Amino acid sequence: MSIKRVCIVGLGYIGLPTAAVIASRGLEVIGLDVNQHSVDTINAGNIYIAEPDLDIIVRGVVSTGNLRATTEAEPADVFMIAVPTPFTKGHQPDLSFIKQAAEEIAPVLALGNLVILESTSPVGTTEKLANWLKELRPDLTFPQDQGELADINVAHCPERVLPGYILQELVSNDRVIGGLSKTCAEKAMALYKVFVRGECILTTARTAEMAKLTENSFRDVNIAFANELSVICDKLKINVWELIRLANRHPRVNILKPGPGVGGHCIAVDPWFIVDSCPEEAKLIRQARETNDAKPFYVLDKICAAADEFKRPIIACLGITFKPDIDDIRESPALHIVEELAARQVGQVLVVEPNLKHVPKELVEAGLEFCSLEAAFEQANVIAVLVDHKEFRETDKSEFASKVVIDTRGIF
Repeated sequence: MSIKRVCIVGLGYIGLPTAAVIASRGLEVIGLDVNQHSVDTINAGNIYIAEPDLDIIVRGVVSTGNLRATTEAEPADVFMIAVPTPFTKGHQPDLSFIKQAAEEIAPVLALGNLVILESTSPVGTTEKLANWLKELRPDLTFPQDQGELADINVAHCPERVLPGYILQELVSNDRVIGGLSKTCAEKAMALYKVFVRGECILTTARTAEMAKLTENSFRDVNIAFANELSVICDKLKINVWELIRLANRHPRVNILKPGPGVGGHCIAVDPWFIVDSCPEEAKLIRQARETNDAKPFYVLDKICAAADEFKRPIIACLGITFKPDIDDIRESPALHIVEELAARQVGQVLVVEPNLKHVPKELVEAGLEFCSLEAAFEQANVIAVLVDHKEFRETDKSEFASKVVIDTRGIF
């Protein structure tokens, strides 16, 4: 299979960097997105995601003509789907974005095309994608019918990158590639070999889907242990940060850091896909999710108790992204804590977030604005450290001395 043109469906935190990296290897890349503003921004050589060096690469590949964006699907050799896979209020997987992507690309599919699902998905989603495409294009054959001889090959290769290091890890990380047939997996590997230096391991689509869910569930369970430990230490009046440092001196112990909860589109979401598939069997995974989902409310109660000590409480919340030094607020426990603080009206709330230029609509609706770190120290009597951004870690700790501090990230 000769690959000359690749279409990336979904130009978000994964799709845009992936499109830029592939384009930088000399292939023609079309970025397909429903958001006209995103398309216009990219075609102007600009970006809307805070990721180191991404602006440089996008500007370069757009200027050479290797990358362009559009809202209309066009023919390509490979279609990579990198759209969101959220869940509903009942923790049911929402695959509507993947189905919409199938509907968009189906009219332009042609004999010999390869479709790769990169979106983190419940087990069996790649098969559903292939079935949706089959319904839309009955004139073509798919792996579920013709196996190795199918007109269209379909595979799953979940992204496994860390925000802030996406460009590096897209290239250096190993990739798990699962095909609906052996041929599907091999053809997908041919594309990834163009830009991946890590090892490409072939397996089935179901195993590849479960591998990504397993990676994030493993992290979630370990974070839940740390978060539960922090609550226990509070009750027993033990410094959890010192305790973890001491326990981790054991050669076979590596306890993670606790926090205000778990955020992001991966760890906070993916374990629910396993629970949804096997609700009776996934007991530990469910409990970890519930433990981590409960942590923001525990932190919230601590902040409210601290505020009650003052006649006129002014609470400075440091950070609202889901992890340090990025601009991503998806599923952010810090953001949820700030929203709830405003809703409870326990005092004046100040928000410090150096990584965002604009106040999220959730906080605008609550009447909140950003303020500087200096203004927060000057005005607040309660300080809640919700994200350990570099600016907060490097602050002179004497600034906190006269405040009541709730440190959820152990910056002291």
